[in-house]
Amino acid sequence: MSHDHNHLPGEIRHEKPLWWALALTSSYLVVEVIGAFMTNSLALLSDAAHMATDALALVIALTAVRLSRRPPDARRTYGYARLEALGALVNGGLLFAVGLYILWEAAARFREPQAIASSGMLWVASFGLLVNLIAMRLLSAGSGESLNVKGAYLEVWSDMLGSVAVIVAALVIRFTGWTLVDPILAVLIGLWVLPRTWVLLRDALNVLLEGVPKGMALADVEQALRGQAGVADIHDLHVWALGSSTPALTAHVVMADGQEPDALRRGLAVLLHERFGIDHVTLQVEADHCGDACAVHARQVPRGEDDHQGHDHVH
Repeated sequence: MSHDHNHLPGEIRHEKPLWWALALTSSYLVVEVIGAFMTNSLALLSDAAHMATDALALVIALTAVRLSRRPPDARRTYGYARLEALGALVNGGLLFAVGLYILWEAAARFREPQAIASSGMLWVASFGLLVNLIAMRLLSAGSGESLNVKGAYLEVWSDMLGSVAVIVAALVIRFTGWTLVDPILAVLIGLWVLPRTWVLLRDALNVLLEGVPKGMALADVEQALRGQAGVADIHDLHVWALGSSTPALTAHVVMADGQEPDALRRGLAVLLHERFGIDHVTLQVEADHCGDACAVHARQVPRGEDDHQGHDHVH
């Protein structure tokens, strides 16, 4: 039986783009806040609020990335990979709060429209659009691999749309004098942000609640295991994720007569790696179904601590 319990990522990716994006976002945030108050633009202020959450999201993402480097220890045997999901949950909550704040402020502007300096609003928003496009480019590579980077990318994406909306509002105000376009576009920004925030929160909660990883069906995994030669039955199957890209699996495997347990376990581990990308596999191979004793044992022994289990990490 093979034993390899290193849950530490072999390569910490996408950290440098996060640092660059944080520097750009933080610098522009100061400019945008000043510009929002000088021009009296709610759309620009809402965009500044988005930018503030962008900067905080990047700080949280970088903190989680650095903490995830810490190896497993006696207290946290799986390491710190789940901090990624916690960071994404905080990011999503902040973004949701910003969306609600925009809608609240827009309602007040509908009741009492205010004068807006469209020229300054246009220049500040144009500069913000450039900054957001650069930040999106930096974060795009990691957005499909990490919940934290995905959260930061979504916030920068929403802020990019906010910059476009502010530019449109500034042009409309400048050429028509219709100031209501400012709160209208602010509302549209908020309505665009909230559904995407829910997706991020849902993905983070799925990881924290040890749900089946996104894009994977438990029935497909079970069917593949049952279809392997030498497998008589599968029970107590669990599939979850340590982080957004670290799926794990435990199962009890009842082997058919005449099988060699270690060979069967290794074959199943290779199958799970090749078909589902699951590299952390813990299998208990049994000569026959242990019945009710399995259920009792599963309640008493935490995952990954069964003396009769084989552990495979296929890379």
